[in-house]
Amino acid sequence: MRLEKCWFCSSTIYPGHGIQFVRNDAKIFRFCRSKCHKNFKMKRNPRKVKWTKAYRRLHGKDMTQDSTFEFERKRNRPERYDRNVTENTLKAIKKIDKIRVDREERHIAKRMKGKKSQEQREAQKELEQSIHMVKAPAALDKEPSLTLPIKVKVSQKQSEENRMEE
Repeated sequence: MRLEKCWFCSSTIYPGHGIQFVRNDAKIFRFCRSKCHKNFKMKRNPRKVKWTKAYRRLHGKDMTQDSTFEFERKRNRPERYDRNVTENTLKAIKKIDKIRVDREERHIAKRMKGKKSQEQREAQKELEQSIHMVKAPAALDKEPSLTLPIKVKVSQKQSEENRMEE
C-alpha cells in the first residue's frame, strides 16, 4: 500500500482517495481533497495559506528539522525485505514514533514556556486599567490602601466563621 502526500497541504493520501492533476509537461500533482485542488487552480501559494503544513513549518508552528521525517520519506518506497530486516524496521518505527512524540512535546513546552507569566502580566495590566469598575473613585481617594497591589490574607479561623454564618 503506497501512501502519497498531498501537493498542497502535505497530508497523507490513502489509495483510492484524492485527485490527480497531470500538467502538460507530465508533472503529476496529487491532492487529498477538492479544497486543495481548488486552491491550486487559484494559484495560491501553500506557504501563505494558514492551514497548510508548509505555512506551519515556515512560521515555526510545527517542527521542521527532525531526522524522523527523512525516515518517513524513505519508507514509502516499495522494497523487498527479508524477515530480519522487516523485524528490525518495525522495531525502529516504534522507537522513532516515540522519539518524535517526545520531541514534539519538548517543542510545545518550549513555545509555551513564557505563556503563564505573560498571562499574569496581562491580567494585572487589565486590573490596573479597570480598577475604577471594582471600587468607586471616592473610596479610592479616601483610602489609598485600596489601590494595587492588594494582598488579602485570610486566616483559617476567619474562613470557618464565614462558613458558620452562611
